Amino acid sequence: MAYDEDLADRIRELLSGVRGVEEKPMFGGLAFLINGNMAVAASGQGGLMVRVPPDDTSKLLSRDHVAPMVMAGRETRGWLRVSDDGIRTKRQLQSWVGRGLDYARSLPPK
Repeated sequence: MAYDEDLADRIRELLSGVRGVEEKPMFGGLAFLINGNMAVAASGQGGLMVRVPPDDTSKLLSRDHVAPMVMAGRETRGWLRVSDDGIRTKRQLQSWVGRGLDYARSLPPK
């Protein structure tokens, strides 16, 4: 499945005034990086991938429409999947994009 172009456009709109944003095809989707660190991605499996502080992973998994990101059969702390139902409104998407943006900004530039 290709990533959702409409979702990518919605993310672009939210990040339009942010410095250091780069788009890069990754994980079968379209990732948005801040200073070289991935913040969020329009997933090729649908929905949104979000990078969060690893210590926040368990707490955020209790939210509706949120699942762990699984790579090579293993859950990856610090990465979440948010289904389309969890990002339908601008407010919902903005909240998740903001989380990913904040965490990516906290990391050393690459």
